[in-house]
Amino acid sequence: MSSQGGTRQPKYQRIADALKAAIRSGEYGPGDRLPGENDLMATYDVARMTARQALGVLQSEGLAEARKGAGVFVRAFRPLRRHGIQRLAQEQWGSGRSIWSTDSADRELVVDQVEVHEETASDAIAAALGIPDESPVWVRSRRFVLDGKPVLFATSHLPSDIVAASAITRSDTGPGGTYARLAELGHEPVHFREEVRCRMPSAHEAERLALSLGTPVIQIVRTAFAGDGRAVEVNEMTLDSASYVLEYDFDA
Repeated sequence: MSSQGGTRQPKYQRIADALKAAIRSGEYGPGDRLPGENDLMATYDVARMTARQALGVLQSEGLAEARKGAGVFVRAFRPLRRHGIQRLAQEQWGSGRSIWSTDSADRELVVDQVEVHEETASDAIAAALGIPDESPVWVRSRRFVLDGKPVLFATSHLPSDIVAASAITRSDTGPGGTYARLAELGHEPVHFREEVRCRMPSAHEAERLALSLGTPVIQIVRTAFAGDGRAVEVNEMTLDSASYVLEYDFDA
């Protein structure tokens, strides 16, 4: 039996490791049902709670998902690679392509739950955009569903004095999206800053992304800057951590 630092691994962890090895070997493929609690109790001579914890490890790591009344299954969803630098290149949105197409490639991407409205900026958003407190901003909220699985929702905040009466205030911003429209308005984004953190989701976020129990989310806050140094957008994105691999490729 394996040990770490002289301390024996908990039984549930050893069972989880055995199940993960079986998934890696192909014994259980995408969409296959894993042994249930009763099966694990009999095979490993453990209590129900231990078997439940073992299956919970696989769910929390995004390898498996529970289906109510049916059991726990190997996740069939193929994770997305989010190319953090290439996706924001001007040649991407400047040619009329969505920056999200870099992630989805040839897979079916649907944008739903689109909401666009004007509101008073919160203190945090006003500070990030460098605008006076209680200034008006346009807010664009949308959810991204890939291959039928919700993977991300994003909320952009843009200064009203820049985007009012433009296509950015409509549900469909047109080819190239928000950044192409900002360029047409004379505020082309030339620099981006992203802050990344991982945390557990709120109940609303877990429901909106249809997350398995125990799955954390990745939060990315991106600020876009125009050539004069002015912040022209703050985009708060919440990602299903089990659906994404964050990839950054750049020269030394």
